[in-house]
Amino acid sequence: MALKGAWERDLPRGWHRELPRLPPLTALRAFEAAARHESFSRAATELFVTHGAVSHQIRALEEELGQALFERNGKRVSLTPGGRAYAGRVREALLEIADATRALQAGNRDKRLTISTMPSFAARWLTPRIGSFIEQHPELDVELLSSNTLVDFAREEVDIALRMGSGDYPGLYVEKLLDDVFFPVCSPAFNGGKLPARPQDMKGMSLLRGEGDPWKPWFEAAGLDWPEPRKGLLLEDSSLLLQAAAAGQGIALIRSSLAYNDLLSGRVVRLFDVSITCPWLLYFVCSASMLEAPKVKAFRAWLLPEMEAFRGILAQWEG
Repeated sequence: MALKGAWERDLPRGWHRELPRLPPLTALRAFEAAARHESFSRAATELFVTHGAVSHQIRALEEELGQALFERNGKRVSLTPGGRAYAGRVREALLEIADATRALQAGNRDKRLTISTMPSFAARWLTPRIGSFIEQHPELDVELLSSNTLVDFAREEVDIALRMGSGDYPGLYVEKLLDDVFFPVCSPAFNGGKLPARPQDMKGMSLLRGEGDPWKPWFEAAGLDWPEPRKGLLLEDSSLLLQAAAAGQGIALIRSSLAYNDLLSGRVVRLFDVSITCPWLLYFVCSASMLEAPKVKAFRAWLLPEMEAFRGILAQWEG
């Protein structure tokens, strides 16, 4: 009992107070991501779950709290005043938990591999493959972060970044992994199955728009003197753009590296033999000091053969 009493004296004040009933952590994470993006779809992409899973978690959270957190207007959502206030407090609490976890794990930093990449690439390419690397290296804890923002290796605890870009990242080790091409795809059932046979046959059809991926260069390659589309569905994330095309909502201009699996499965079909080179390449990026770290060397040794095999798969769509 003396030992127990001595231990109890070292505990923080309020330690013995029971916590009130709290919502599930998965629901709070889904809410925080949806609140930050004000989009269930973007939250789903970030968390690597379906749109329906995020919607279900938030509905359950709203039922538990007894009030709506979002106003729903068709497919658009916006935070209620109460939801906005709650989102700020929830985010602060989750960041506190994340900071405490990082502090506890600081001693095991060499055993944790943190990889940052774009949400679309994470969802479509890396996540389905990363399991084989984990099986080969059970001694490592792999953390996959999805973000479109560049990594600050000096400030963030990130070991490796896989990025689409120019490759101009001063002071960092940069290695090209993949060239890519754009071409139009759509569902085989689009337009009642009556797909355009020639590029000019797309006139008047629904052209899906991706943020940062203009149609104009492809129009020029196809010999079309058409302006950049200003109407129609605009999607920020390429993975969502591909999903919209597969759902029959229109024709999408998409990178082969994202579309390949849907092309192989028949969920989408390629239209025409006209493609344009993607102005951005995929790069492996890390700080020069980390290049020889065993965990980084292990991931690079796994990644390069995977990329070589993948380039062979994509070769059939280069024309």
